[in-house]
Amino acid sequence: MIGAIAGDISGSVYERTPIKSKDFPFFCEHSRYTDDTVLTVAVADAILNNGDYVSFLKNYARRYPDAGYGYSFYSWMMSDENGPYNSWGNGSAMRVSPVGFAFDTEVEVLSEAKRSAAVTHNHPEGIKGAQAVALSIYMARIGEGRTVIRDEVARRFGYDLNRSLSSIRPGYEFDVSCGGSVPESIISFIESEDYEDSVRNAISLGGDSDTMACISGGIAQAYYGDVPDVIKEGATERIPPEFIAVINRFDKSFLS
Repeated sequence: MIGAIAGDISGSVYERTPIKSKDFPFFCEHSRYTDDTVLTVAVADAILNNGDYVSFLKNYARRYPDAGYGYSFYSWMMSDENGPYNSWGNGSAMRVSPVGFAFDTEVEVLSEAKRSAAVTHNHPEGIKGAQAVALSIYMARIGEGRTVIRDEVARRFGYDLNRSLSSIRPGYEFDVSCGGSVPESIISFIESEDYEDSVRNAISLGGDSDTMACISGGIAQAYYGDVPDVIKEGATERIPPEFIAVINRFDKSFLS
């Protein structure tokens, strides 16, 4: 899941100042982790401990309250209410990468992605976005090609993945919905040449850059097998030590 986290950190700089180019420093002095990273680690920790997602998401979010959560999630995380709020936003998709790495069958991946999403994002679009990303990661992890991944995700979820980045980029704008950002994030991976290119593709669309790079980066890690050491090091030096400990335990359990 370090691929998702590195994408989040790289894209954090451009969330409020969108860029329509792939020519930018992958990390800079202002690069930081956001809610995408916090909640990705929370999901991974929940999986490692067979815990319930509500408890882990709330615990992590409350300990890192200034990571840039959306209003609805922030209200949920600070409340005593544990029920979902019917969100269709991409928050379900940006935190789901550990599911794609941890489970060993398509049925398990889809079921667990739904479970991880539905604690907050129980709207059908919120669940679909999480499942599409988790399935993409799972398929990439087991060695399926980009065309097979594209066709299966498009068939199963109804996303138009036959568009090109060059056709999307000029008119694309900031969009936090699953339906308006998950397909574009997957296309960013499909058109990539390597891990770094996948993240740069997502950021270059000029949308919800940290989340889209997080999604595309998670899929790219699964497909290309790893994240370049220089990027991995740049990411780990920007996150808390407890996050690194969870990542290491997760990798040892599921990626070794």
